[in-house]
Amino acid sequence: MMQQGINIDQSIQAICQQAPTPCYVIDLEILQKNVVVLDQIQQRTGAKILLALKGYAAHATFTWLQPKLQGVCASSLHEAILGRECFNKEVHAYAPAYKTEEIALLLPIADHILFNRYEQWQRFAKQIHASTHKPSIGIRINPEHSEVTTRIYDPCAPGSRLGTTPEQLFQHDLAGIDGLHFHTLCGSNADALERTLAVLEKKCGHYLYQMQWLNFGGGHHITRADYDIELLCQLITYFQETYQLQIYLEPGEAVALNAGYLITSVLDTFEHHGNIAIVDASASAHMPDVMEMPYRPEIYGAGQRNEKVYGYQLGGQTCLAGDVIGDYSFDAPLIPGQKLALMDMAHYSMVKNNTFNGINLPCIAVYEAKTNKLKVIKKFGYQDYKNRLS
Repeated sequence: MMQQGINIDQSIQAICQQAPTPCYVIDLEILQKNVVVLDQIQQRTGAKILLALKGYAAHATFTWLQPKLQGVCASSLHEAILGRECFNKEVHAYAPAYKTEEIALLLPIADHILFNRYEQWQRFAKQIHASTHKPSIGIRINPEHSEVTTRIYDPCAPGSRLGTTPEQLFQHDLAGIDGLHFHTLCGSNADALERTLAVLEKKCGHYLYQMQWLNFGGGHHITRADYDIELLCQLITYFQETYQLQIYLEPGEAVALNAGYLITSVLDTFEHHGNIAIVDASASAHMPDVMEMPYRPEIYGAGQRNEKVYGYQLGGQTCLAGDVIGDYSFDAPLIPGQKLALMDMAHYSMVKNNTFNGINLPCIAVYEAKTNKLKVIKKFGYQDYKNRLS
């Protein structure tokens, strides 16, 4: 569902007219409205909200995010460097494990370094203590409470490598540990956070009094229309007041939710056990989550396969037999050259795309509804494909 006050029909029509294909288009008005919602939570509660670069890292748009958000969380050295160079506020780094040389490069730029296990922290403690820049140190907790039904996205699934259990962590002296981090959610509402926090408090409550901060992680779908913001604010306030903690949240998807499109052109249509349309976008190369999650992205003006008169299976250009975007129906037959707008493509698409088969990456563009202007800010070509290889 789109935010009120935005004429989505007019915007998409203008975007399709102006955009080359394939092209990711970021709607700056929706992006800004999302950030306003996040900032209102900060203002009400005192929590600090970070941008999760793993979900959205289009740094040309950081100008619209940086005034409101408190910084970034990085899942790798390169993300941390990007956060320092292009966002230049707080940089929080977490990875399941680090190389020695990565810690050396993180120390000058990271404000928080979060370790997956206590033993990792001990391995690098001397190196960190010897540094002139002293980051705040945290440990990722696995509360062993699952809220995510898709196993590939469940950080608390049995056998997860992400985080340490409270039982394992609290065997150790926590001197030098400033905070705890957990990440149990994926596109979740506040009720999932409430259940997680109840488990966390039961297992870790005594130790929270020793901490300076608690990071609620990501997966909070805060900017979704039905998200329970009141409950989120209550949970933040309770933990801050009860344990005298600074609370952090690090959404990625919520920052860019509904703020982007993937514009694609129909290349060919034919019949083979039903109508098939080939487009110049690819599920495999341009939106891998469609296959990993899996899910069927919405297309502007389209319905379910049998909902409208003309049904099609949409497929990409790669040689992968399963490179299928989904089944759709339309009011009129699709024709070569016709443009289609795939919805909600700003997050977890640009950051995960690839050049399988040498398929070109989509352009990146921004759209400003006030001026009705689309600006292409990045084009890709053969050299981008070639330079990934040797």
